[in-house]
Amino acid sequence: MKTGSIDVGGGLRGVYAAGVFDRCLDMGVHFDVGIGVSAGSANILAYAAGQRGRNYPFYAEYPFRKEYMSWGNFLRKRSYLDLDYIYGTLSNSGGENPLDFPAIMASSMELCIVACDAETGEVKYFGKDDIQQDDYSILKASSAIPFVCHPYEVKRHLYYDGALGDPIPIKKAFQMGCDRVVLILSKPKNLFRQPGKDPSFAKRIERRYPKAAKQLRLRARRYNDGVDLAKLYEARGQVLIVSPDDTCGVDTLTRDKDALQKLYAKGYQDGGTIAAFLSSIK
Repeated sequence: MKTGSIDVGGGLRGVYAAGVFDRCLDMGVHFDVGIGVSAGSANILAYAAGQRGRNYPFYAEYPFRKEYMSWGNFLRKRSYLDLDYIYGTLSNSGGENPLDFPAIMASSMELCIVACDAETGEVKYFGKDDIQQDDYSILKASSAIPFVCHPYEVKRHLYYDGALGDPIPIKKAFQMGCDRVVLILSKPKNLFRQPGKDPSFAKRIERRYPKAAKQLRLRARRYNDGVDLAKLYEARGQVLIVSPDDTCGVDTLTRDKDALQKLYAKGYQDGGTIAAFLSSIK
């Protein structure tokens, strides 16, 4: 049996999945496949490397630094989130909180990082071969929220947030050969996603990236459809959806240390259900 995990991201709500993966590491849970979307891409890589606790400060500490998240960044670099600081300065081998690149490469876990081509609007699935020591461009590409960030270049192509291309990559997990999948959401699974600011942000990028703007307008509907599909698989025993009962007041860019800590704790607690799900596999 081949097992997979999917982390769909959600900005700073991704602290919930950070808690889930820390619990998995504490329990010795192994997945054969890891799929990451947006902020979930970094969670997946740290999990593959066995770096327990690495992700937590990226949600609950570093965002309070102006180098990480600020309007100054937006004015200077056209990106409210400085993804070069997050996935370069902090994450490189000489950084404050480096990813363990050798451990990632040595892991038997197959990786899939989701992004959306800014010019064609097509989904892009990156793999382990697309990262190198101190070059985590695919994480920047997968996490580049339209308008909040500029699109990031990987091999001469520009990419936006993976949630535009495949917000709930359940089908991709089964295409990769998974028999059982753990889907980690950062919102309650029965909460219907609203478009929110998507139409406004789509309008702001539409002139330059019309196809990405179209995908952004469809994101909420695709997310809801993906969750509905996951629930069908869950009813068959093929998927376990792990999601918080509430988000503790944390939104995509919410900086509230107490709320972030509470959401992490929920993730750590809820991650305890995963071992039983996987142990039921025969």
